[in-house]
Amino acid sequence: MSDADHHEISEPAVDWAVFVPAVIIVLVCAIPLMIFPNSTAEALGEGRKIIMSNFLWLYLLVALAAFGFCMWLAFGRFAHVKLGAADEPPEYSDAHWVAMMFTAAIGAAVLAWGFAEPIYYLQTPPLGIEVGSSTAFEWAHMYPLLHWGLVPWSIYAVPAVPIAYMLYVKRYPVLRISSACDGALPIKGRNQIKTTIDILIVLGIVGGVTTSLGLVVPLLSAMLSTLFGIEDSMMVKMSVLCMWTLLFGASVYRGLKSGIKVLADINMALVILAVVFILVAGPGVFILDLTVNSVGLMFNNFIRAATWTDPINNGSFPEDWTGFYWAWWLAYTGMIALFFGRISRGRTIRQLVLGVICWGCLGTWVVLAVMGGYSLYLESNGILDVSGILSTQGMSYVNALVVESLPLGKLTLVVFTILSVIFSATTIDSSAYVISSICAKNLASNAEPKRWSRVAWAVLLALITAGILQSGALDTVLSITVLSSVPLIPIMILLCVSLVRWLNKDFGHLVKPKELTISPETLRSNNR
Repeated sequence: MSDADHHEISEPAVDWAVFVPAVIIVLVCAIPLMIFPNSTAEALGEGRKIIMSNFLWLYLLVALAAFGFCMWLAFGRFAHVKLGAADEPPEYSDAHWVAMMFTAAIGAAVLAWGFAEPIYYLQTPPLGIEVGSSTAFEWAHMYPLLHWGLVPWSIYAVPAVPIAYMLYVKRYPVLRISSACDGALPIKGRNQIKTTIDILIVLGIVGGVTTSLGLVVPLLSAMLSTLFGIEDSMMVKMSVLCMWTLLFGASVYRGLKSGIKVLADINMALVILAVVFILVAGPGVFILDLTVNSVGLMFNNFIRAATWTDPINNGSFPEDWTGFYWAWWLAYTGMIALFFGRISRGRTIRQLVLGVICWGCLGTWVVLAVMGGYSLYLESNGILDVSGILSTQGMSYVNALVVESLPLGKLTLVVFTILSVIFSATTIDSSAYVISSICAKNLASNAEPKRWSRVAWAVLLALITAGILQSGALDTVLSITVLSSVPLIPIMILLCVSLVRWLNKDFGHLVKPKELTISPETLRSNNR
């Protein structure tokens, strides 16, 4: 029986065929990281190196294809297909919709990288640019806009459309990516294939989310250590993680509308406040000049930067940065697509695609341009040795000390600390909600999975993060992302094929291109 069959839906239950294998694999990954952190980290790093050395070209092509497919969806013949009934208004207002999308998709990772990422590019510039040159400063500010811009949000938008189509046009009574692949899957063996897809999606989400946590826990730990003048120890990091788990668990327990939406709204207000404060209290004119320059630089070099593999010199920049980022977005896309699809009832395909890409880019570009611009200002004017801090203390302390250098340093650091906590809460809330939805049976699209399952996944995410922290290496975080992204490439292709087949079957006869011709009689009449 198809998932789309409209039958009586029983009470949501846990799908043990997905839940148990996923939990076992997560534990198998987390426990060695905690017991043998160094050797496990080395093995993960070797796996990442093999993938990026051999398949960087594939990641770059898949990313560009995602952007192209989004443009076809937004401006092609199916752009006005409504994801819902004819008279159905959007479930969420535009403001709530944008807030939930932005905070779920980006989270505190944008804060973890915001001040530090341009400094990395300044130390190891791309495209053979001279270290420390004025050109290096300009490209260092531009590259975060590329890595957090059009391509990433396209990667998120592509699977969100077939999922929303499955839920609100095909009226499937489930919230699973595997069901959105039905249009591309054979009848024979379909259930087994879908179970495998669900397990891989869960593992991809775990890899992407724990990458964010592996970056943000040290960030918050460094902020607290700087704020209170205490040593930044593993005890502080684990305390932060425990506190987060309690916060995540409480919010996830409350559910989507009463928990996640409230945190998202608070977060957006704090982000706007932080950005305005840096512009007003910091070098606002410098940041605005640099941002306008970077936008032009990015669009003028978009194809070149997005396809650069450095094939002759074989430098590591494309693999370490562009390849890693595309892998991160792919790993995250299972969770983000399900979340975006779930909250997009009542919108058209064009509204969903352009809403995700345009609002997403606007948010990330503003935040990263302001944060990165401030770091580069401090570095270029010798006010703070940001590059030295990055080399000796790491990116977490770059964020803490750069924030502290702002006017009202301690108070500003408190605000950024709160922002980091809430940002991460919305990300992990959304992740635990989506994972528990995938691991549920008979879950209607407007229902919520069992509370104990949502809380359990919040705890499991914290557990594997604890394993990452034991290794203490940024490379471990990056490696987990790349490895967990591999299965998402074929799943993305299946989703695209499924959507196109559904659209052609359901609406193809209504939107077929029509040939326009003029009859001889009309021609003669018009020529008189």
